[in-house]
Amino acid sequence: MTPLDNSPGPVPLGLQRRLHQPNRLPVTFNLLAALGNLLIVGLWLWLFRPIYGHLSIIFTREDFRTNQLILIGILVLLILRLRQDRTRVQLDAPLRFYGPAVACIAVGALGFLAVERWLNINILAACLFGLGTYGVLGLWMSPRSWREGLPAALLLIGALPFGDFIQVFIGYPMRIATAEMVRHGLALMGAPSVGLDTILVFENSVAQVDLPCSGVKSLWTGGLFLIAATWIERRPINLRWLLIAGVFGVLLFIANLARVAILVSVGQAMGLTLLAELLHVPLGVIGFVGACAAAVLLLKSSASNAVAPAQLTPSPSHTASPRLLTSALVLALAGCNLAYTERPTLAPVAQSPSHMALPAALSTQPIVLRPGELDWLIDDGAEAVERVRFAWPGPAGTSLSLTGSMLLVQSTSWRAHHKPERCFENYGLRVEQTQAHIFGKTGAAMPVRLLSLTNGQADGQLTALYWFQSKDSVTDDYGSRLWSAVSLQPARWMLVTVLFDQPYDINNPAEAKALSTLALAMRAAVHEQLMTQSPS
Repeated sequence: MTPLDNSPGPVPLGLQRRLHQPNRLPVTFNLLAALGNLLIVGLWLWLFRPIYGHLSIIFTREDFRTNQLILIGILVLLILRLRQDRTRVQLDAPLRFYGPAVACIAVGALGFLAVERWLNINILAACLFGLGTYGVLGLWMSPRSWREGLPAALLLIGALPFGDFIQVFIGYPMRIATAEMVRHGLALMGAPSVGLDTILVFENSVAQVDLPCSGVKSLWTGGLFLIAATWIERRPINLRWLLIAGVFGVLLFIANLARVAILVSVGQAMGLTLLAELLHVPLGVIGFVGACAAAVLLLKSSASNAVAPAQLTPSPSHTASPRLLTSALVLALAGCNLAYTERPTLAPVAQSPSHMALPAALSTQPIVLRPGELDWLIDDGAEAVERVRFAWPGPAGTSLSLTGSMLLVQSTSWRAHHKPERCFENYGLRVEQTQAHIFGKTGAAMPVRLLSLTNGQADGQLTALYWFQSKDSVTDDYGSRLWSAVSLQPARWMLVTVLFDQPYDINNPAEAKALSTLALAMRAAVHEQLMTQSPS
């Protein structure tokens, strides 16, 4: 018995091709939607135009090489992830209303206007630009894709050249807390008292709990590590993740606290200076690796509590129509662009010795600043600038004479002051060693920053020193200077930078005395000038 054959006869070749082709809809392009999307992107990019020059430094400055490598690595991972997910760009894609994305746009735009108007901090404006830009992308992404891509956006923001700003605004309170804890801990163990400003006091130098030792670099690197691990492992950023991040930060702080306590105990209490120097790096590496390992274990343990895929599926309905959302967003961004005001241009600064404080025993000859240098100081709020060649006779009874150049910058704005190390590098001088030193007696101690410089040539060694001074305090710490600006009425400060024509040894009693007398005389002159002035 044979089965029934109900198959039709042969089918022509042309018909076979048409039968095997899927049903195709005519391809349409919504020109109006595409124009609306381009208008939104254009208004957004135009709003943040003042910070593009600041962002470009990550590609041009050699000291941001680490940021450049991190950024390249993130971009490579991002491209691979987009190819894996087969993400496509569609110019006429309709907008979706997604609350978290819209909130990021609002925070980015309004926060940027506030920062530009009152704070004038470029790196904070750059962070708001990154956060808001990812919010703009969320208007065309599904909520699930937007949440999964959030770690990548945070990585890109974290790769920005934060530089000294994050070290100052986070590292300063961290190092103050660290110094306080170490001081109390040593006191409980019966060790000699250690001041807050000084952690390691050696016979020939002072090493403070300064920015490189504050642990903030570990926090920044560890934060990038945790976010990268979250992105690679596809873990959600939720309350549990925030708890893990908090624990991770505490572990990094404890590791840095233990490192500083050990260094102080070994270097000061035991007098083993060389051993303290040898332990400095290994202790930091061991503490950082241990904290990262603990964070990975906590992150992996959260896999069982991850949000189920069904819960991440976006809702198919949206309350706002694409056209209404486009119109509202265009109007809002246009309003933000109109509300933006340029930073005010300040009046020219003074360049006359009569405006600056100089000791009577100091022989000086004015040096005119180059136009570019003066414009830079004017834009950043300098009130008075003086640059001179000087000759200092030195202590009585000695033939030692100090010569060099001196720069004084007076301002109530923190932006007018900077780390002199940057300027020396721009002039081709490399900083070989930096240390804090204290001139004067205990009751009137004056901290200064001593620099050993070289121009890369034979006999090219030089010495420099600098400090920041207000009418109430003197510090060599850039972080202390910046934090003093957090006030309703910021004080007027003077940055004093001295570059000598030759190297000097602080361990040589005669040379140390000459440097001390010059610094103390300048402190007295600057104090007298600042006491007669009040912030404008």
